[in-house]
Amino acid sequence: MKQTISVLVENQAGVLNRITGLFSRRAFNIESLAVGVTDDPTVSRITIIVDSGNSVVEQVEKQLNKLIEVIKVRTLEETAMIGRELILLKVNANHKTRQDIMTICEIMGAKVDDISPSSMTLELSDTPDRIETFEALMRPFSILEEVRTGVIALQKGGGKI
Repeated sequence: MKQTISVLVENQAGVLNRITGLFSRRAFNIESLAVGVTDDPTVSRITIIVDSGNSVVEQVEKQLNKLIEVIKVRTLEETAMIGRELILLKVNANHKTRQDIMTICEIMGAKVDDISPSSMTLELSDTPDRIETFEALMRPFSILEEVRTGVIALQKGGGKI
């Protein structure tokens, strides 16, 4: 079962290392990790996706709360959050395939960031499932390079972490 953990921390060197160390000591894998500053430059938000049971996540939450640099920790329920991921994808493209690629981009809501005589670089921000679908649709054109950010998430509605 995938769990999304959102952590607000002081924006200081070494904090990410201490947080990921808690997960590695418990021997479970972080599937996705995204870190960025918030509207307050002294605070960063870390979004962690793990595949684990509720009891393990609760245990890690308690350990995270013990770290001095951690301001707040919250596990976000899938139905009560908005999660997005960004993908940049470079595919082979020539004058014969370019229109097919553009049609898929239009349908999926992707943006063309760069065009060369032999390739196109595409950008899509969406849910992980739609990112996977987009990636699968682009495979026949031969993917040259790919990079994904990992999921970032916010709680739905008026509540906040």
